[in-house]
Amino acid sequence: MHCDPRFSRVREVFERNFADGEELGAAFAVYLDGEPVVDLWDGVADRHTGRAWERDTPAFAYSCTKALTAAVLLRLVEQGLVDVRAPVAAYWPEFAAGGKEAVTVEHLLSHQAGLPVVAEPVPVEEFEDQPAIAARLAGQEPLWEPGSAHGYHALTYGFLVGEVIRRVTGKSVGELVAAEIADPLDLELWVGAPEEVIARTARLKARERPDVTETPAGERTSAADNPAGERPGAAETPAGERPGTTGAPSGTGTGATEGQAGGRPDDVLARMVQAALDPHSLMNRALGNPGMHLLKGGANNPVILRAGWPAAGVVTTARGLAGFYRALISGDLLRQETLTEALRPRVNGPDRVLLLDTSFGLGFMRPSLTFPTPSPTAFGHSGMGGSIGWGDPGRGLAIGYVMNRMADAVSGNLRALRLVQSVYDSL
Repeated sequence: MHCDPRFSRVREVFERNFADGEELGAAFAVYLDGEPVVDLWDGVADRHTGRAWERDTPAFAYSCTKALTAAVLLRLVEQGLVDVRAPVAAYWPEFAAGGKEAVTVEHLLSHQAGLPVVAEPVPVEEFEDQPAIAARLAGQEPLWEPGSAHGYHALTYGFLVGEVIRRVTGKSVGELVAAEIADPLDLELWVGAPEEVIARTARLKARERPDVTETPAGERTSAADNPAGERPGAAETPAGERPGTTGAPSGTGTGATEGQAGGRPDDVLARMVQAALDPHSLMNRALGNPGMHLLKGGANNPVILRAGWPAAGVVTTARGLAGFYRALISGDLLRQETLTEALRPRVNGPDRVLLLDTSFGLGFMRPSLTFPTPSPTAFGHSGMGGSIGWGDPGRGLAIGYVMNRMADAVSGNLRALRLVQSVYDSL
């Protein structure tokens, strides 16, 4: 392990998370101005076998994947192969069905397309057939007028953006991540992990809750073996214990309507909890289909780890995730003007799926209630249960955090927030 003396506070916070029983296994990495200053890991990668968390132990990091998918698409923009302002149907003609002729690539990247849900249950047989899932979405009508509102496309983001990428290049997001990002930069990350990586991947542990619950698909299942089948709530955000009261920017947006945030913070929290408990809510439908919970072990199942879903499929070490953001802010992956334009917020305010305020550029989270940050120049993406990838060009920071004890869905993940804050406190 490595920790620059200037960042001793970070190591203290990391160790305290274990001492307080909040971690099972975890890793945290930080680059400052391109140099590694923190590389910590500890704990148990598999509670069943007692396998220790090693330097090269990767973990499934859910929606941290979205930033990688965005980077792949933006590289195509730089090559003149994709125009984010162009209709999706220009690259994917079948997508024009259902009144979606005017939906743009920008709408997909910023969660404005009105397609946060796959309407029909996706069978397990299709889990590794991304074009088949994309075809289901191509035939649907949007739930709202594209561009008029935004709502977190938790899983569909990847199938939509990934299909545009496949139509243009003939390759999957996972293939391009390997060829253009991970391999050239020697980063330990995979969107679709090979068998030897799956064998050493940390095993996720669900958060504590009653033994039996109802999944988004309406089935009865045991929580202990099903980290991906739990009611997601606001699990995609590392926000504090009282969502809506963090003091982060409230953003813009209209008043409350069905499926939207608004009103007093306690009212927003109550609606969010209600949505998390309702298997038929837009929130649970967006987060629960395709249903990882249909597989034994949920996200621990090799089918999920190798499927490489472009919205929730990355297997990575903290060092690999931080290294990706280091490459972004240094200009090694994208031109600086491309990244600057990608970070310009396209939406900011009430989210029709997560209910809290969210803010997105082109595939990247920006400061909001669901991405609270000490710095206005920070960007990145969190993942269900607590993982986070973070870049801050204004402070020269690149951060990665992965773990295997899933955080509480509604209360969020204070572990990541404390670690990130300790980094800024050390500057």
